Amino acid sequence: MRIRIVDAFTDRPFHGNPAAVLLLDAAFPPDTWLQQVACEMNLSETAFARPLPPGGDADWALRWFTPAAEVDMCGHATLATAHVLAGDGLATGLIRFSARCGILTAETAEDGTITMDFPTSSLTPVPVPASVDHALGGPPILSVHDTADHIGDLVVELADEKTVRELEPDHAALRAFARRGVIVTAPAEDPSLGYDFVSRGFFPAFGIDEDPVTGSAHTALAPFWAERLGRTELTGLQGGARRGLVRVTLAGDRTLLTGRAVTVVDGELLASPPGTAGAGPAE
Repeated sequence: MRIRIVDAFTDRPFHGNPAAVLLLDAAFPPDTWLQQVACEMNLSETAFARPLPPGGDADWALRWFTPAAEVDMCGHATLATAHVLAGDGLATGLIRFSARCGILTAETAEDGTITMDFPTSSLTPVPVPASVDHALGGPPILSVHDTADHIGDLVVELADEKTVRELEPDHAALRAFARRGVIVTAPAEDPSLGYDFVSRGFFPAFGIDEDPVTGSAHTALAPFWAERLGRTELTGLQGGARRGLVRVTLAGDRTLLTGRAVTVVDGELLASPPGTAGAGPAE
């Protein structure tokens, strides 16, 4: 089975956020096998996609797994999957995905950028959880917002870009936090550098201490910063040591996420699903 590793939200290898992509011919294998593959890849997300019969609401069924669990929504692995489908000639124009969070679309432009259409997240102001404040090391926090169920992140607004970049959270303490993860964000120090806000994302409860570029989180960051900056078209820079750019366009209850992707590994998965030829022993 052919498997690719794609760096998403970047046009250079070893930047952005890597995702593994496995295209299936038929039905999804057992969840246990899917989770084992994701654990073996040990990337923030592994995407599994299979074609759907023509004439329906979607062209491909899409699922995403972290090394620890399946998730409802993932932006960078959707971008990576669309990049693989377009590169293989299996899809042209608009690609419709059926996922746990509903119907998502991705479209590749002539310049190679891919624009995805995701539901905009709601934002609910909440008090600063003491456990999160402690896990982040007690930086000055300006506001905290909870997000929609399919995302399940806490958006934490910090004072400035320098504070976001220098943050060294206690991942073990964050692992006990009940939500999917914590996104810290601040305005860009110098917007002339090509981005309007910065963020970093921490998801230790899902086996990811820090996710370099979280596309799904930008469905919450888009309305958050659109309100503060007075514009619906913005660019976010996410990441610590490894970074990527996400262009966002807020369109009411939908958010458009635009980025690039590059394939860095193209290989063969030798461990077939149970019940297929070449399947290895299950543990």
